[in-house]
Amino acid sequence: MIAPVILFILCSVLAGFSLFVSGAVLSDLMLLALVAGLASLILLLLVAFRRRQDNWPSDDGAPRRQRAATPKPKERYILIDGSNVMHWKDELAQLATVCDVVQALTARGFSPGVMFDANVGYKLGNRYQDDLELAQRMGLPEDRVLVVPKGTPADPYLLKCARDLGARVVTNDRFRDWAAEHPQVREPGFLIKGGYRNGRLWFDEAALTLEKSTASV
Repeated sequence: MIAPVILFILCSVLAGFSLFVSGAVLSDLMLLALVAGLASLILLLLVAFRRRQDNWPSDDGAPRRQRAATPKPKERYILIDGSNVMHWKDELAQLATVCDVVQALTARGFSPGVMFDANVGYKLGNRYQDDLELAQRMGLPEDRVLVVPKGTPADPYLLKCARDLGARVVTNDRFRDWAAEHPQVREPGFLIKGGYRNGRLWFDEAALTLEKSTASV
């Protein structure tokens, strides 16, 4: 707002000086001052209009500027035990099964991440496959897919990540070997079971619709 005002003042001074020197003759200096002055006036009007528009109420009754500053709802993270879920359909290792689960959870308002054991690539294609390759195959950002390091079990990674994010875990595993270190696995709704019936994907609805996160931070 300040710059157009200063420009308008300078143009006015320049026009006055040109009028004083050349009289009523339309000199080059006078023409330049008039053009620049008109441009600064247009800028002033545009700024004033934009500020007024920001204060107009939006569809929900709040000023548009205030509405734009309203923080977005917190993401509802949920983690998928990829090495377990990929066997849900026909008990075969299929990445398409994990993709089905990702799509279903996304449609229900979740932000899913997927974690795999290091040997997932060998089960899917007889060779090692890393985070980036699996993410590309699933159509997900790389930061939403993790293949744990070789020689490391995925379960503690998965449970720690869920705890840190305040997320729940989609799996049919009970994680009994890790219950002492991660007691949240015993809490209702933390582990969400699922599978296929007659070719259709299903989830434990009671656990999935439980809004209160049972993860301990």
